Amino acid sequence: MTEPNIPQAVFAPPAETSGRRRMRRAHERAALVLSVSASGPEAWGWNGRTLGRRAGQYWLRLVSAPADRRNARLWDGTAAADSALPRSVPRPRLRDVTEWTEDTIAYRAELSEYIARPALQTGGPILTADVDLPQFWWDDLRKALAATATVPTDRQAVRQQWIDRNFTRFLGIPAPTIDSWTTGHGDLHWGNLTPHPLVLLDWEGWGRLPTGYDVGLLHAYTLTRPATAARIRSEYAHILDTPEGRLGELVALAQLLQVTARGAHPELAPHLARRAQHLTGTPVPAVPLRA
Repeated sequence: MTEPNIPQAVFAPPAETSGRRRMRRAHERAALVLSVSASGPEAWGWNGRTLGRRAGQYWLRLVSAPADRRNARLWDGTAAADSALPRSVPRPRLRDVTEWTEDTIAYRAELSEYIARPALQTGGPILTADVDLPQFWWDDLRKALAATATVPTDRQAVRQQWIDRNFTRFLGIPAPTIDSWTTGHGDLHWGNLTPHPLVLLDWEGWGRLPTGYDVGLLHAYTLTRPATAARIRSEYAHILDTPEGRLGELVALAQLLQVTARGAHPELAPHLARRAQHLTGTPVPAVPLRA
């Protein structure tokens, strides 16, 4: 079983031995600076960008990037969420941060509260078996998203420019101008949610996004499990059944169709296409698979 505080799918370590060694050395340095001892199994992020391990009562996560090409939104997202979100939003609390640059590579290490409960889905974001969650869990999730929506921020999780460039390509209909924006998690899937008591993991990408995007993304990652997908549609009909919510869901579907066009989650692609056609009445375009 993977470590439960892993905020996303568990990826393989970097193919290059030098990359693995570099990240492990940096993680050890971060543990020394933050006065903890990391002993849990390694959890690698996409392309070896992150490395996380349990460190006693904490989770020590290291992220690296070329110093001149850091994604500013993702780089400090966890810390920004920790200071901006109300305490009523259940999440791992950030305890300490350290960062440095070495040989043109920037590193940032974040020491967060360790969540002992596994996420509802380990090993990836797509739900692989229906979940039987009590009503109070759904109520807690609704309250958490509603509290997040009240937070003012200039962080942009989804940009109108992306919609303008990609909406037609992946959905086959004209790109809309989004008029209804809210503050959201930005990566809401089953690997970022725990069972009761609910905790929302991985806040690095939070910010402003179209109304309906978060719920639409969670629903999209559930399309292979019709019963749970139907439960989401029922619990969030007040969002998904509005014009604004449908647009937000379509943006989420377009983004995941882009992901599948790059070769990820091939099992999800036909479900995304069917859901998009159901909402728009237009078959999605055939987009060549990109390496």
